[in-house]
Amino acid sequence: MEQIEKQFPGVKALDKVSFDLYPGEVHVLLGENGAGKSTLMKILCGAQPQDSGRILIEGRDVGALTPQRAKDLGVAMVYQELSLVPYLSVAENILINQLPRTRLGTVSWKIAHERARNSLATLGIDHIDPRIRVNQLNVAEQQLTEIARVLTRNCRILLLDEPTSALSEIETEKLFTIIRRLQAQGVGIIYISHRLHEVPMIGTRVTVMRDGKVAGTLPAQNVEREALIQLMIGRHLTEQYPKSKTPIGKTLLRVKHLSVPGVLHDLEFEVKRSEIVGIFGLMGAGQAELARALFGLMPKMQGEIEIDGKPVSIRRPADAIMHRFGFLSRDRRQSLVPVQPIPPNVTLANVGRMFPLRLLNLSREKSLSSEFVRELQIRPPLLDRNVMYLSGGNQQKVVLARSMCSEAELLIFDEPTRGIDVGAKAEVFALMNRMADEGAGVIMISSEIPEILAMADRILVMRGGRFVAHFAHGEANQEALLHHAS
Repeated sequence: MEQIEKQFPGVKALDKVSFDLYPGEVHVLLGENGAGKSTLMKILCGAQPQDSGRILIEGRDVGALTPQRAKDLGVAMVYQELSLVPYLSVAENILINQLPRTRLGTVSWKIAHERARNSLATLGIDHIDPRIRVNQLNVAEQQLTEIARVLTRNCRILLLDEPTSALSEIETEKLFTIIRRLQAQGVGIIYISHRLHEVPMIGTRVTVMRDGKVAGTLPAQNVEREALIQLMIGRHLTEQYPKSKTPIGKTLLRVKHLSVPGVLHDLEFEVKRSEIVGIFGLMGAGQAELARALFGLMPKMQGEIEIDGKPVSIRRPADAIMHRFGFLSRDRRQSLVPVQPIPPNVTLANVGRMFPLRLLNLSREKSLSSEFVRELQIRPPLLDRNVMYLSGGNQQKVVLARSMCSEAELLIFDEPTRGIDVGAKAEVFALMNRMADEGAGVIMISSEIPEILAMADRILVMRGGRFVAHFAHGEANQEALLHHAS
């Protein structure tokens, strides 16, 4: 890609960006949210046209690509937000638009299942049944299914956008094994990630983007983390985990005998004011279900919940919001209204209290939202832009702004740093500290062990829908957490 430029209303997304890739190479692409990484990759896979610049594949100028033309040239992308159809089978998803037909025009399921099985086998996967529905798979298996789908199309250039953001350490290593197998087959891989420790583990070279430009390209082996951070954010990051030392207050939330049949089993814990309680577990341990249950999203939930010592009933999200719960889901798509701009997304949880029994005050809504846009450094700071056009990290900040706007007293953060850059992570942690300083209780669910060790006042470890260990701040280490979680 040579001298690629792309302009959107009010922002220059790409400014003379050049980027290259060799067969069998893993070229890691880093940058803060909004740096231009996703825009560059969307141009390469045909989702958006460039304004100027050239794309050359094997030395031939291929012009402005369309999605079909990119596929024909062997370019395939696996997005961070997976694009599988959940109620279709694994085979149907892998072979979508390519299902084999009999002479009578009906689908030959025997051949379809065999082809899907072969596609998975090329990745070294033999435990996924092509006949089951995708929504019965865990996130890691869905990720592998999506990769198998793109590889059925003679993929030569594979784009992976945050492929490990929802994976455990064990699942990440399995994915790396598959990536190395594809490298050996000559597939060139562009690997977008915010996990800096992965760069030397899987990369050949690393390119860092900042403000729509290339800040530098380095060999991935032995590259120093601080050098990458400085290239990404243009400054030294003084403190990555800014943990405050606020005195912990009285019990805010007490949970007794919380259960969801087949998922959660007799959970008991409490959260105090100004306390950050970390919950750690491997994929499928029940952390996500616990967060959803507390926010009224698990209809078969049983057990008792007390707020400030008083029993409350939370059967739906409206009940949770009424009791001043805030919830940040690990899947941003479940938390946002993508076709609405920033202001209504920010005020969504608080609209009943802000404008009771009267029309919305749109100017007040915009004024309030602009404060959060400035404070959280949401980019670009355009209040009339639909949130679907923001980068993933800036969408995450919009959801965080909603929690701040709602004046929530109990914050449930489920993987709050998923898919955001190192600078934005520090801002999220600072926001957590601020809310705790103001007397809120925070539940931080995270699979990022360094983050949970640094930020949590207490850590609860989950396995099989149960709490299996408890650590005070400073008592745990990575080995202890993995030992109890495995």
